[in-house]
Amino acid sequence: MNVYSADERSPADERSPADAPSLREAWELHASEWLAWTRRLGHDSFDRFHREQFVALLPPPGRLTIDVGCGEGRVTRMLKAAGHTVVGVDSSRTLIAAAREAEPSIPVHLADAAALPLGDGVADLVVAFMSMHDFDDLEGAVREVARVLAVDGRLCLAIVHPLNSAGRFRSRDSESPFVIEHSYLGAYRYSDQVERDGLTMTFHSCHRPLERYTTALEDSGFVIEALREPGLPNDALRDAGDGRWQRVPLFLHLRARKGSC
Repeated sequence: MNVYSADERSPADERSPADAPSLREAWELHASEWLAWTRRLGHDSFDRFHREQFVALLPPPGRLTIDVGCGEGRVTRMLKAAGHTVVGVDSSRTLIAAAREAEPSIPVHLADAAALPLGDGVADLVVAFMSMHDFDDLEGAVREVARVLAVDGRLCLAIVHPLNSAGRFRSRDSESPFVIEHSYLGAYRYSDQVERDGLTMTFHSCHRPLERYTTALEDSGFVIEALREPGLPNDALRDAGDGRWQRVPLFLHLRARKGSC
């Protein structure tokens, strides 16, 4: 979810029903909406402030960087422009086609994050920008990331902060209370129907507590090197109501190193 205004979220937003399509299927269903959303310059938080917040976590370019959950390729293209030799992977056929059209020189693969079509130890950096909360099999994906990374390779990820996905502000007032109505400690599917400046997008994700992510990393031999909880920077404020997102983190950024075991 790349939004931060509570009034943009539909009152009907709620946990997804048990018979909902997989996250992989849901993102393919909404791929055309996402293309319109992400490719309108300055529309998404990525263009406005999130890209700069995340880049500060990245190590310099090495042998190979893998962008897992690359979508239509915006981060993949950013990495290439910064000097990375990069490969993209995503499970949406529509978004992979769009990534190939936007930058044919970058190899991208249609595959699930829990079954990466790459060899053991081929990369020294894996980037998962705003994608891990959209994976059906988080633990399987983390194991695959560990497999394709060389020893001392890094994983840099950004997700919707679990506090953010568990609750919401009551209103746009700058002092509005932030309320968790369900369980922070549980894991559950949810969807956000968002409308902004004439564009609509339905984001399908899975809320998981922070411990679920750190345990997956621990079990796959990762050691956390850095953890950040970015909120809304001053230069991204559009009105007084946005200030409430300077009290609660929007995102969670993490860099982890693959150990020798």
